[in-house]
Amino acid sequence: MNPRFESAKPLPGAAFGATVKLGSVPAVARAFVAAAEQAPEDLPAALAEAGGLLLVQGLHEIADEPELLLRLSRVFGPEIEDYRYLLTGQHLVHAMVPEIFLVTNMVPGARPPPSRPEPPLTADGKFPVQYPHRKGWHTDQSYRRPPPDISLFYAVTPAARERGQTLFANGQLAYEGLPADLKAHVEGLEGLHAQPGTGRGRRNALAGETPRAFALQERAQRQPVVRTHPVTGKRSLYLCEWGQMDWFEGPFVGMEPGPHGDGSKLLDALMTHYTRPEFVYVHEWQQGDLLVWDNRCLVHTATWYDAERDKRLMWRTTVRGNPGEIYAGEPKSWVPREVATA
Repeated sequence: MNPRFESAKPLPGAAFGATVKLGSVPAVARAFVAAAEQAPEDLPAALAEAGGLLLVQGLHEIADEPELLLRLSRVFGPEIEDYRYLLTGQHLVHAMVPEIFLVTNMVPGARPPPSRPEPPLTADGKFPVQYPHRKGWHTDQSYRRPPPDISLFYAVTPAARERGQTLFANGQLAYEGLPADLKAHVEGLEGLHAQPGTGRGRRNALAGETPRAFALQERAQRQPVVRTHPVTGKRSLYLCEWGQMDWFEGPFVGMEPGPHGDGSKLLDALMTHYTRPEFVYVHEWQQGDLLVWDNRCLVHTATWYDAERDKRLMWRTTVRGNPGEIYAGEPKSWVPREVATA
């Protein structure tokens, strides 16, 4: 790493991740971004060494200069999503920097916060992280091929402390810790990932709903359950749970489909293992925090906050460009073919 950058790992209370700062220089976003651009290999290398999660704190200037977030995103890959051209409500796209997606309750029509777990604590009084007590675990845009590499998530206005956390589980640690029988079972297996909102989630299947027809660019996509990281060569679990798998034809290719089938039982076992506390990091947000995570080897979920009292505004960018050899030469599944070939 650039000697001007300092890294401390793992993140507090976790077995992975790292906090990065620019030496002894106070946390100034302009200086941090400029240093990252001068040595563009350093932060991606730090991300890989930290198991896929970096925390940078005190980057308050980004809130007033959103282009800084875009510049920093470019350090992690060649392509940054432009949300004007995705299937995204334009009210959730940043007005000046369309590569920034708004995760917020501060605009009309915004998605409500996640539900509070029931019960709110585990049996021993701890904060719940493990599936199925904690739900919502996913990796960004796994319903697309090729899927994205990196997400950057910046706190403009976080919810009050001890609400609105983001949780991360490490798929490399989870894969290494799999019992031998499960590790053998998932070898070569593919999951079927579906876009939220297409009516193919587990809740839709349990309710007996008939999913609407897919548009060509919305079709569920096969993804390997065990994925080899293109940078580190490490193997990790790669799957989601309730809302981002296809519960009508999946969740796994070649297994009994549906919410009561053998595929369902396997997914529950894998996600319960994947989100064991020893594989999880819980982030309590502060204004100016930036998290960088690797979608190729982590899953994450958000927690409840009081949408009536808390104002929350987070900015996300999504980076593509190095999904691995199995995706080499593939067209983007989510781009209508007539546009993709024009």
